[in-house]
Amino acid sequence: MHAEHQDIGVSQVAAAIAEPARTKILCSLMDGHARTSTELATIAEVSASTASVHLAKLKDLALLRLHVQGRHRYYSLADQRVAQALEALMVIGQNAAPTFKPHTPDRLQFARTCYDHMAGTLAVMLHDRLIAAGWLVATDEQAYRLSDSGEALFLGLGIDVQDLTTLRRKFACPCLDWSMRRPHLGGSLGAALLQTALKRNWVTQDLDSRALALTALGRKEISARFGVELPIENHKIKGSQPSAAPTWIG
Repeated sequence: MHAEHQDIGVSQVAAAIAEPARTKILCSLMDGHARTSTELATIAEVSASTASVHLAKLKDLALLRLHVQGRHRYYSLADQRVAQALEALMVIGQNAAPTFKPHTPDRLQFARTCYDHMAGTLAVMLHDRLIAAGWLVATDEQAYRLSDSGEALFLGLGIDVQDLTTLRRKFACPCLDWSMRRPHLGGSLGAALLQTALKRNWVTQDLDSRALALTALGRKEISARFGVELPIENHKIKGSQPSAAPTWIG
């Protein structure tokens, strides 16, 4: 009986995500920002009333969260697990990720946000370097811990590792990257690393885009601190040459 109920739940969620307008709504929220029903209706290319029906369905299935501030109502992804599920579907769908603006796909593939952590080529390179250097150690297929040297590395970046372990979410875990087909770093550690990169101006993010721009300072600091040799031919580095306007690809 329990298994049957569980199957129905999976079917309902899969059906909700499969509807094209709902897919656009969910994917547009993968940058971690909350948006109004009016904005989401425009993104999904449906009427306001139709968008309301879609949003109610997604909220009922715990895929979206509603935030009420005064007269304003905003929607966001329920949590990082929804973003990870969408990224996984993009991997399965190969290059069938929803495309809303047909410009500069290389930039989005190089560095972008996946809900609250970093994704793309840069994130996968950092993940691989953390593993290879022995800073990040796999405890099982879906979890990592920091070695003593790894903890020292993150403490040197001003990240309180002990505080992160008290949060009600995974500390560090692999999140499969749709553009690279390999893992990047998720969990509270991945989120803290992105916030540090933004705060230190290693990367910058446009308010309405998932795309991240690597700065000249970021290229220097990431290379020095992590020992990562960053390619420059497939993206434009902010601060060293003009960069294209950020776009949202999926």
